[in-house]
Amino acid sequence: MDWYEALGLLLGSIMFLMALGMPVALAFLAANILGAWIFMGGERGISQLLNNGLGSLTSFALVPIPLFLLMGEIFFYTGLGERMFNAIDRLLGKLPGRLSYVTVIGGTGFSTLSGSSMGSTALLGSLMVPEMNKRGYKKHMSIGPILGTGGLAIIIPPSALAVLLATLAQIDVGALLIAGIIPGLILACLYIGLIYVQTKIDPDAAPAYEVSPMPISAKLMLVLRDVVPMMGVMVLTVIGMISGFFTPSEAAAFGALGVLILAAVFRCLTVEAIKNSVIGALKVTLMAYLIVFGSATFSQLLAFSGASSGLIHWATSFDLAPISMLLVMFGVLLILGMFMEQISMMLLTVPIFFPLAASLGFDPVWFGLIMLLALEISFTTPPFGLLLFVMKGVSPPETTMREIYTAAFPFIGCSLLLVVLLILFPQLALWLPG
Repeated sequence: MDWYEALGLLLGSIMFLMALGMPVALAFLAANILGAWIFMGGERGISQLLNNGLGSLTSFALVPIPLFLLMGEIFFYTGLGERMFNAIDRLLGKLPGRLSYVTVIGGTGFSTLSGSSMGSTALLGSLMVPEMNKRGYKKHMSIGPILGTGGLAIIIPPSALAVLLATLAQIDVGALLIAGIIPGLILACLYIGLIYVQTKIDPDAAPAYEVSPMPISAKLMLVLRDVVPMMGVMVLTVIGMISGFFTPSEAAAFGALGVLILAAVFRCLTVEAIKNSVIGALKVTLMAYLIVFGSATFSQLLAFSGASSGLIHWATSFDLAPISMLLVMFGVLLILGMFMEQISMMLLTVPIFFPLAASLGFDPVWFGLIMLLALEISFTTPPFGLLLFVMKGVSPPETTMREIYTAAFPFIGCSLLLVVLLILFPQLALWLPG
C-alpha cells in the first residue's frame, strides 16, 4: 500500500468515526486497532501496539497534567478566583473600560490554571458580560476581551495544554512552559493597549461610572489579602521552573499544594469544594491520558506504514521556503479549528507536523509555541470557531453572531501580530529556556 493510501485509510477512518458521533479518543483507538491489523500483522500487531501505547502512559512528563488541573479546579470551586476578580475590579477604580481590563487580567489568571479555554470562556461570559451590559459597555468591549484571554492563557505557564502538547511531541515540557513567558507578557501588553485605544477612540464604548473611593491603606490591604497570595502561587511556580529549583512535575505539585493551603487559610476549603475539584480534574485527566495513548499508537502506525516519511518527503519536495511551509501548517490549524476542539487537532497534526518541522530545521520548542498560538487563534476564527458559539450560548439573547465576530477580530489581530514577532525574533521564545 502506498503512503498516501495508508494515510488516507487512517485519517479517513478517524474522521468517519468522529462524524458518527464517537468520542475522539475512542475513534483514534478504533482506527489504530484497524491500522495495526492491516499494517502490523493482525492480532500480534494489535498486541504490540497496545503494549507500546500503555508504555507511553508511564512517562513522568505526564504528571503535571492532573496536578495543574487540580490546581485550577480548587482555585475555581473554593471561590479564590472570584476573590481575585473582585479585588482587581475595586483596585482599578474609575479607569475607563476597567471591567475589560479586569477580564483580561483576572481571566488570564483563571484560564491559565483551568487549562480549558471553553470552560473559562463559558465562566467569564456568564460572570462578566451581564455586568458589563448593565454598566452600558458596548458588545465589542465586553465580548472581545473574554475571547482574547484564551490566547493569553494557553501560553503563560502553568498551562496544562502546553504540557500535553510537549508530551505528545516528545519535547522538553519545562522548556515549552518557560518559552511562553515573554511572548505571553507581550500579548498581554497588546491586549491592554488595544482596550486603551478602543476607549480613547470611542469613550462611550465603556462609560465611566461612580465607584466608592478607597484610601491607599485599604487598596494596599486588598492587594496583600486578595491578589498577592493567588498570583504569588503562580509566580513562585514559574520562578521555580526557570531557576531549575523545580522540575515541571514538582512545580505542579507545589502549585496544587499552595492553592490548597490558601483555601484553608481563607477558610473556604470545604469537603464539597474538594470533591468537585477532584472530580473535575479526574475527568479531564482521564481524557488526556486516553488522548496520549491514542496519539502514541497513531504516531507509531504512521511511521510503520510509511505514511509519515512519505508525507514529509512529499511536502518537502515542493520548492517552498521553510517559512512558507510554516504558514501552510499554520493555515491548516486555523481551518481545522473551525470544526474541531484543540485536543483533537493535536492528535491529528502533532505526529505529522513535528517531524516535518524538524526536517525544515525549526527549533521544536519554538515551533511548539507557534502551534499553541495557532490552536487558540483557530478557536476564535469566524465563521465556525468553537469559542464563538460558546460565547453566543452564554451571552444575552439579543447578542448576534455578527457582534461576536466583530468583537473577536481585533484580539485575533493581536495574536497574529505576536506570531509575526516570534517568526521575526525567535529569541523571544528561546531566550529564557536557553
